Amino acid sequence: MSALSMLALDLGAESGRAMLGRFDGERLRLGEIHRFANIPVRLPDGLHWDVLRLWSEVKQGIALAAQEDAPGLVSLGIDTWAVDFGLLDWQGALLLSPFHYRDSRTDGMLDEAFRRVPRAEIFEQTGIQFLQINSLYQLLAMVAGRSPVLDVAETFLTIPDLLNYWLTGQKACEFSNATTTQCYNPRKGDWALEMLHTLGIPTHIFPRIVPPGTGLGPFLPYVIDELGLRPGAGPTVIAPACHDTGSAVVAVPAAVPNFAWISSGTWSVVGAEVPEPVINEQSLDYNLTNEGGVCGTFRFSRNVMGLWLVQECRRTWAQQGQDHTYGELTAMASQAEPFLAAVDPDHHEFFKPGDMPARIREFCRTTGQPAPESKGAILRCALEGIALKYRWVVERLEEMLECRLEPLHIVGGGTQNRLLSQFTADAADRQVIAGPVEATAMGNILMQMMALGQIDSLQAGRQIVRNSFGLSVFEPEDRSGWDEAYARLLQLMA
Repeated sequence: MSALSMLALDLGAESGRAMLGRFDGERLRLGEIHRFANIPVRLPDGLHWDVLRLWSEVKQGIALAAQEDAPGLVSLGIDTWAVDFGLLDWQGALLLSPFHYRDSRTDGMLDEAFRRVPRAEIFEQTGIQFLQINSLYQLLAMVAGRSPVLDVAETFLTIPDLLNYWLTGQKACEFSNATTTQCYNPRKGDWALEMLHTLGIPTHIFPRIVPPGTGLGPFLPYVIDELGLRPGAGPTVIAPACHDTGSAVVAVPAAVPNFAWISSGTWSVVGAEVPEPVINEQSLDYNLTNEGGVCGTFRFSRNVMGLWLVQECRRTWAQQGQDHTYGELTAMASQAEPFLAAVDPDHHEFFKPGDMPARIREFCRTTGQPAPESKGAILRCALEGIALKYRWVVERLEEMLECRLEPLHIVGGGTQNRLLSQFTADAADRQVIAGPVEATAMGNILMQMMALGQIDSLQAGRQIVRNSFGLSVFEPEDRSGWDEAYARLLQLMA
């Protein structure tokens, strides 16, 4: 059979890429045809995404894919990070450039939300982890600030939904991304309209929700003209799991039940796949989250501040004229003294851009620990802290689900840091299977294949992953010191 070609447009917080996938009936091969930086822009009113440049890069990726495989390109799907959004007016025009989730306007918005609706009630209605970056608190910041934009807004679209709208004219929010907003009620299967109304957020702006794998239709005529495509020849636009973690989990190459997964990148998300949301006092206490998955599943998980710490260290040193590759930084960490200090990667001081090496040293000093001085020592503290926090989340999930979760699958760009994978196996005392690196693009394309009738189940898609990519297995090796370091982390979190 001739290979079926599909395009995954995968936009992350640091960069975006267009990946062309070709399926030959057994294996799926991915090829990168376009990559671009995703650089936020600071304006007088705050930190924004340069969404129009991203839109231009998306079209460039489509054009390159059409040039490379014009006759065979049958579909495309877009996935991005979660929580950020655009607002449209009644004519469908974008009202302002979407804010960046690290913008400071949501400072204090959790407390403001709890003043209006009790914390437990928000969790009962949404089942979502409390993070000030969530769409709910971004919208509440607009309410509290009396933003005139809300007075004229007609439609709320998350970032991938906005890009899909510009491609097809369809105004809809895809399920996996809609759930991350903390504006969705999984018990009712619809937007949490009563809660939103109580918070003062206009409810008429929220559009219909579509499941992963929904076909959105062909390109609008202006897109066909701009890209120089023959009318009627463009690929079908499919909403995969439009949340990048949702797509990444599709491509977890699990062969057994009761596994855990980590989607590892700028952020890490640690979770398990469950058939329905787990919303109770205990999951609220642990600040766990229930995000929509595919094929009737939910992702019971928690965000962990992942390789952001390493990325910010690298950026800080580069500004000082000391530019290093990630490979060089990992080598430095591997040679540094182990367990010098325990670091909680989710501490609020690490959230925003800035001098991360200085912040890590200051965190250690203020918690009564030796402060790392060398680059290798700083990075090792960060990587050990990330691995230890992974263990904490996995143990909380096991407690809630009453089963051992093994193996632990790590997917995404973070799998390229083999030191972190080994640290994770040692810290959690279980087998770690790492790969594929491009899990998000892979899962995106697998959902397109499901929409096209090429595969009929999530299990069939995961078999294709196992057929198509080599995986790395990490067994626990030297566990000395890890339990003591974990006890120190628990003290810091108390």
